[in-house]
Amino acid sequence: MKFEFIQAQKAHFPVEFLCEQLGVSRSGFYAWSRRPASARQEEDQRLAAEVAQAHRDSRGVYGSPRVHAQLRAQGRRVSRKRVARLMGQQKLAARRRGRRVCTTDSRHGLPVAPNVLNRDFSPQAPNRTWATDITYVWTAEGWLYLAVVLDLFSRKVVGWAMGEHIDRHLVLSGLEMALQGRQPPKGLLHHSDRGSQYASTDYQQALASRGIECSMSRKGNCWDNAVVESFFSSLKQELVYRTDFATRQQARSALFEYIEVFYNRQRRHSTLGYMSPVDFENATLPVTLAA
Repeated sequence: MKFEFIQAQKAHFPVEFLCEQLGVSRSGFYAWSRRPASARQEEDQRLAAEVAQAHRDSRGVYGSPRVHAQLRAQGRRVSRKRVARLMGQQKLAARRRGRRVCTTDSRHGLPVAPNVLNRDFSPQAPNRTWATDITYVWTAEGWLYLAVVLDLFSRKVVGWAMGEHIDRHLVLSGLEMALQGRQPPKGLLHHSDRGSQYASTDYQQALASRGIECSMSRKGNCWDNAVVESFFSSLKQELVYRTDFATRQQARSALFEYIEVFYNRQRRHSTLGYMSPVDFENATLPVTLAA
């Protein structure tokens, strides 16, 4: 292990210095370095290439737990510690998340609903609890706003809408997409913040007409809608902060591809046992229906 460390660090420090610090001889190190690679080392080299490919396939956003899950899904039997070691040697890491920021303006005179959800983010079946929120993406043409609706059972984005204005029409479009695609039964719980868009008469009528119960976060409390906040954090770190959008259309295309191709169908979610939302629903749907 000492010789392996010297081999990895000799580009940054003199071999003589490293050998002295670790209490080994230079002749011993050079003799070791001339030996043929062991079976373990050769396997590490092959596995390191697979680890790097899995990290590239994730668009550079996976850390060792998700890379490990990806390799296991491909039939590779390997420990998470070994994956972490090989990622560290190649300086591969997950994208770091930024601080959550609350942007809701609840200064309006519209009625607000109580926090019925009460941070119960784990419904036992799909179409029992949805959560929604709005975020914004900067482009050279100005802001593009994104409203999403998530099914908390699978964390899947079941509805979304984009537009140049942050108004009730934006959130209504996202809700309508979710309703058409999922056809939820009456009794669905719908959670949002206290923003005027969600408290508007039009939006509340849309919920009531489908027998949907409304829940809203407490004033100024982002954690009451933590699942959607977490989704936006991933979206920003994995796409938005890495891209300079010249036009709103460019941003629209990238957001669509991230949501529908990567997030919903490919990205492994730690809460779902490192399955994608779509795979999780497909795997659990027969069980939930039987229950």
